[in-house]
Amino acid sequence: MRTDPINDLLTFLQAAQGDQVGLGAARWVMMALFAILVLASLLIAAREWAADPAQRTGRDLGLFVIRVLIGCMWFQNLFWKMPLFSTENGLYFWTSEEVKSAAFQVHRDLIQNWVLPVPNFLFADVLVFLTELAFAVSLMLGLGVRLVGVVGVLFVAQLWLGLYQHPQEWPWTYVFLAALMAMFALVAAGRSLGLDGALRRAFPPDMTNGAVAGFVRFAS
Repeated sequence: MRTDPINDLLTFLQAAQGDQVGLGAARWVMMALFAILVLASLLIAAREWAADPAQRTGRDLGLFVIRVLIGCMWFQNLFWKMPLFSTENGLYFWTSEEVKSAAFQVHRDLIQNWVLPVPNFLFADVLVFLTELAFAVSLMLGLGVRLVGVVGVLFVAQLWLGLYQHPQEWPWTYVFLAALMAMFALVAAGRSLGLDGALRRAFPPDMTNGAVAGFVRFAS
């Protein structure tokens, strides 16, 4: 149950929220990973600030803060996808809600007939977990943000349509989140005090060729 932003943040950092406590010792592994990502994001930002004077702007600093915050949001969402390989988690409940709440019948049928049955759901659970973990890592480190932003729009669009008629959901919430992911891609937010900035310097368009260099520039 939510109380206020300060207490909720402290509870999360202490791994004392309901979804976290239910994981037992695994919650500390997750929180250690979270701490590593936060520290890494700060170290990367500091290095980019020192290495590239062009990034020493309010715009780049603002994009960095917003990008990391949304990355933290994606990371916190991971806890109710666990335990993995199980139907005893929040993801199974909310996926089941799509059977009743999706905007279109074809979407409802797809969820009911193909996603929810075991073992299909067990694989879907892990896939969703890894996808959202990739979003969190990408945004917090500023790595491959353009590519992840595009994938994020498609991912959120499924939630938007899947829960469109749910009485406890506001469809605009998903539109806003999809718009944020799209903006990260459009403005290449990973180049603002993130690893994408370093990658772009390492693979400049006028000096590097080949599939790897092309993919790096596409993703970053």
